[in-house]
Amino acid sequence: MTAVSNPPGNVPARWLFVTGRLAEGVVRRVVQELSQKKGFSADVHVVGISVAALMHVDWLKRKLVLSEKYDRIIVPGWCQGDLFQLEQHFGMPFVRGPKDILNLDVFLGSQQREPVALDRFDIEIIAEINHAPQFDPEEIVRQALAYRAAGADVIDVGCIPGVNWSEVGEVVHRLKGSGCRVSIDSFQRDEVESAVRAGAELVLSCHRNNRDWASQLDAELVVIPDDPANLDSLWETAEFLQDQKRPFRLDPILEPVGFGFARSLARYFETRRIAPQTPIMMGIGNVTELSEVDSAGLNFLLAAICQELKIHSVLTTQVINWAQTAVAEFDLSRRLVKYAIDHQVPPKRLSHDLLLLRDPRLHELGETALMELAGQLKDPNFRIFVERGEIHMMNRDGYWRGRDPFELYDQFMASGTVVDAGHAFYLGYELAKAVTALTLGKQYQQDQALRWGLLTVPEVSVHERRKVRERGGSLP
Repeated sequence: MTAVSNPPGNVPARWLFVTGRLAEGVVRRVVQELSQKKGFSADVHVVGISVAALMHVDWLKRKLVLSEKYDRIIVPGWCQGDLFQLEQHFGMPFVRGPKDILNLDVFLGSQQREPVALDRFDIEIIAEINHAPQFDPEEIVRQALAYRAAGADVIDVGCIPGVNWSEVGEVVHRLKGSGCRVSIDSFQRDEVESAVRAGAELVLSCHRNNRDWASQLDAELVVIPDDPANLDSLWETAEFLQDQKRPFRLDPILEPVGFGFARSLARYFETRRIAPQTPIMMGIGNVTELSEVDSAGLNFLLAAICQELKIHSVLTTQVINWAQTAVAEFDLSRRLVKYAIDHQVPPKRLSHDLLLLRDPRLHELGETALMELAGQLKDPNFRIFVERGEIHMMNRDGYWRGRDPFELYDQFMASGTVVDAGHAFYLGYELAKAVTALTLGKQYQQDQALRWGLLTVPEVSVHERRKVRERGGSLP
């Protein structure tokens, strides 16, 4: 698709919006409002099709008639096919717009500004495989590769206190062979030494009781206090390792909520004040795993604390169900906070991918537009909307609204509407999504997946499925 830009000078851009008959009213309203707001000249062209979602480039090439020149022609986001064919045929730039015309302002904004590059971060993610001796080596490698794909930089092999794991060296060797960087989480000397010989680069953890033999290892050490409430022992062990010229990072220990969480945060502030250049690690799993709260927000807040305190490594895991995507959440969080601090901007409107429950904004057609649309329908296909605390359903036979999909079903069945098995399945599927959107205050768009941030699973719409079948293709 050809890149387009506004014409030079003070001449306002002239854009054409192509739509179908049913959407004409709302498209004209939205385009008029936005053209006045953003300072471009806009026309709306209605082609001979009721449902804009059914447009295809081949059809538009035959049916679209243009008698004037435009700087940009915007076709519905549902329009299938290669827009370059239209550009060659008409000699003007074509752009596929949003699938929902109510998102036009967001779409135009994204067309006019460069996307934010969230490609920089400086917090290392160490992802722990808890109780690794309980798994066979193949499962450990599988978990490690999944962690790495989600954004982990180092795989931490978590041992079990009191269990002598003779296979730890072999497992570390296999992880290294799969391309993973590895740390070992154990206080048992034989386990740690075996892991380091096999290639583990970081040892969790080191304090007064094991620092004599740990200081002989060819690996970096994580220094922790003997008693988290007293940092004196942290500094004693750090000084000991410094004298031995051994690399280390400090971990004052983050406590769970209810066990001194705020005080432990203060220890990190104090540690950074005393040692402004020394590497620090924070074990964030004590908060994400031990707080029955969706973990995305916690991960973001902890990433912000780490970024501001220049804590450049975290230890996390994803064992409990509510934290099962914690690595991916922290990966995006570290990129967001890095961008926000580097550019001195709030971490807002940079990415929607951590909005797992709510949506960034809601759009509504409004009462008048819904009534107008319902009066224009001439086909049996159902249109479904979620607005102002209700589900709205309509086709040529009527307009039904309410909060309970079972009551809606009873309403349109009582009106004599005939629904075959295929439509019943489709309605059940869409109404289930509509109820979810209504319950959570999410944006519902018919034939589209609900947004769940980075957890969103793309959905092939009924229109796209129909077009694939018509062309004899198969869905991915």
